[in-house]
Parts: sequence; structure tokens; C-alpha cells
Amino acid sequence: MEGRALTRVVLLACGSFNPITNMHLRMFELARDHLEDTGQYQVVKGIISPVGDAYKKKGLIEACHRLEMARLATENSDWITVDSWETLQPEWLETAKVVRHHSDELLAAEHNSDDVDTVKYAKKRRIKEDYFESSSNHKGRDSPQLMLLCGADVLESFGIPNMWKQEDIAEIVGRYGVVCITRCGNDPYKFIHQSDMLWKYRKNIHVVHEWVTNEISATLVRRAMRRGLSVRYLLPDAVVHYIQEHSLYSAESEQKNADVVLAPLQRYAGASSK
Repeated sequence: MEGRALTRVVLLACGSFNPITNMHLRMFELARDHLEDTGQYQVVKGIISPVGDAYKKKGLIEACHRLEMARLATENSDWITVDSWETLQPEWLETAKVVRHHSDELLAAEHNSDDVDTVKYAKKRRIKEDYFESSSNHKGRDSPQLMLLCGADVLESFGIPNMWKQEDIAEIVGRYGVVCITRCGNDPYKFIHQSDMLWKYRKNIHVVHEWVTNEISATLVRRAMRRGLSVRYLLPDAVVHYIQEHSLYSAESEQKNADVVLAPLQRYAGASSK
């Protein structure tokens, strides 16, 4: 094991982030600790990808605000970033397509890096004759492995009728892998055992137990704000200030999309009825 190269991993979290909370950020830290503790992985980057407005979830405020809050929340992180690509799409995108996009981006970045390295190598080779010997064992870097980071509730949502396409679940879990953070009241191991699809790819599912239980919920945070209660220390201070400055969460905003069917249910229920 001592000479074995570590697999580089990029963690991708998709979701509403309505608003982003400290627990969302903690998930990244927990996942990184868990993966690196195995001695097999090196987590090199985290990506937060807020869902677009077309998702039509009840109470979902505009993506521009959710993006900015996520950026404020991660401004002091040296490895977690925020990506706007998903929010810029005109229609709601399945999570599998978002994962695929970021995987392609990583591959493209790696190929570009390899091209640059090749040019640099050629220049140095002309200058220093023994450079080739020191580089002869370099076989090229493997691209980082993308893994979907989620809570146990997302894993269990795989079983909700018309919420996910089975081929998307197979692609996400089978091809990329999932890091699942446990939550109070959720039993991911039980759900994996009950699902033939998840059982098939169980070795690609990394379940992370959160011993310091923290049940911060964006839903409960919005409820507290509607009632004029403090949410300090549940969210980063910069996010709290942004919400207050823009008066984002109210009884009116919570009713947004109240009479609209959630995008995946609209799409898949319509397809299954044909």
C-alpha cells in the first residue's frame, strides 16, 4: 500500500441550497476526512452546483441569490468552489447530466494540462539532457474521479416513483460513485439492502457516519427567518447578512411554486403515462 498512488477525487454536491447552511459545508469536510482515511483517495476539490430555477421546488428563490450566498459561504475555503453552469440552463437538468458535465470538464482540463506539460517537457529536454531519465517513469496522470456528495435523504429519494430514471441512478452510482452523509432518521444501509440497483453498486457507495449530529435543515432555517427568529451560527455570517440585506425569505417567497408540480415529477410522470 505504501507505494500505491492515491486516486484523486472531486466531490460534487447538487441541490437547492435554499439557503446554503453550515451543514452543507460540513458535508464536504466529513466526506474528505472519510475518503482520505481509507488511504486510497486524495480529495482535491469540492464543487457546489445549485439547481436552476426551472426545478420549480416550493419556496425556491432565484438562482442568482442562491449562487451568491454559496459563493459568500465558501469565500474562505481553499478547496470548495461554486459552479453556475446548472443554474444557467433554460430547463431543469437531471442530476446525471450535471454529473456528466462536470466529469467532462475535469477530463478536458486534464487533457489541456497534459498538453501543456508535453510542451514544457520538450523545452526542458533540450536544455537538460538528463531530464528524460528523471521523467521516464511518469506514465501520465489519471483524471480525478468525480463523486456525487449527498445526504442520506437523497439516496432514499432514489426509491420515490417518478423522481429518478433508473438509468440515471445506474450511471451516477455505477460509473461515478456516491458519498452519502448519514442523517438522523435515515438508514442508508437499509435502503441500499432493499434496492437491487444500489445493492449491485454498493461498493461505489461510501456511507459516512456523522458522529457529531447536526440536523440543520434549510427548510427549518427558512421557517425561523419567516418568524423573525435568529439563524446566526446556523448559516455563515456573510450569508445571514446577505439574506437580511435583500429581504429574501418571507411568507410570500415560501409560496413560490406552491401550485407547480416539481420538474422531475412533471417530466417522468408524463412519460410513464404515455
